[in-house]
Amino acid sequence: MNELKDRQKDLAERLEKAFAVLNLESDRARLLELQSISVGEHFWDDASSATEMMQTIGDINNRLKAWDAITDTINDLGELLASTDNDDHEMIREIESGLEEAEKTFEELEFELLYTGEHDSEAAIVSLSAGSGGVDAQDWAEMLLTMYLKYAELSGLKASLLHRTDGDEAGIKGATIELRGDHAYGKLKSEHGVHRLVRISPYDAAKARHTSFALVEVVPEIINSDFKLDEKEFRIDVFRSGGNGGQSVNTTDSAVRITHLPTGLTATCQNERSQLQNKELALKVITAKIIDAREKEQRAELAKIKGENISAEWGNQIRSYVLQPYTLVKDHRTGVETGDVQKVLDGKLDIFIEGYLRNTVA
Repeated sequence: MNELKDRQKDLAERLEKAFAVLNLESDRARLLELQSISVGEHFWDDASSATEMMQTIGDINNRLKAWDAITDTINDLGELLASTDNDDHEMIREIESGLEEAEKTFEELEFELLYTGEHDSEAAIVSLSAGSGGVDAQDWAEMLLTMYLKYAELSGLKASLLHRTDGDEAGIKGATIELRGDHAYGKLKSEHGVHRLVRISPYDAAKARHTSFALVEVVPEIINSDFKLDEKEFRIDVFRSGGNGGQSVNTTDSAVRITHLPTGLTATCQNERSQLQNKELALKVITAKIIDAREKEQRAELAKIKGENISAEWGNQIRSYVLQPYTLVKDHRTGVETGDVQKVLDGKLDIFIEGYLRNTVA
């Protein structure tokens, strides 16, 4: 009985610490504000914006309900323990079962406390590009694109394809997707870096083992009213969209590529029918990339002052996926690994995301 009381007390203390970080009352106030806006007469005039806000309302509401529910459960267990006799074995078994379930639920919710980054709650813009390895690398880049789209579906994120350039024989040369939803950037930031694939090439008649690389770049969609774009720093190219869906989506030269001349950063969007829509989306992506790059420069300068070693991200694989001669996916930053490669390629990335967050927060 005393052991059960200690477990309940430990849960209550962890809950109190979680509340100190979460600031749920701020979420409650924001929820009321958004709900008030959502019942306005002209709320649905902009369907896209309205849908996005309703998604935000749902995310906040679900989050609050989950924390309120675990709070009630932990408190109820405490009251039951205080009023239960030591010889009431049936009730003790029920309390023990309830504690086990509460501990499991709390650990799942506690994971939210790992989202400590400034932009973790923002949408994520994920860009993929094939590296060295020829057609195998292009095929690998498409496999990664499919993996992230499946992850989005499994985790309740809304994915939008902004750009896709098909490879000459197979796969893709590059693609950009936008992922929106609860802590989208906080979840996907762990994927930023070089991903390495080792397998017997389906494009090699000799069935030799090949190593392929693809670069995944992840930036948050940063809403920064203080940041102003200088149009003189950009080159805007318009062209006819190609690749899957290109012919049916675009009947004019509506695809847009924007290059930021001082940094060489680029953003392409071809998924909308209108050139204006594609330009707006491309500007949003390039803005996020510029702000993210500037923030990284500031962090790098600070790291130099502190005497830390700064290494380039490209060329340093963050994760390896081995299909032959054995099966293994290993994250080289955290040591997290699994032999179920297909499960990972089917979008089950949670073990790597959690491993990264726990490693960086710790």
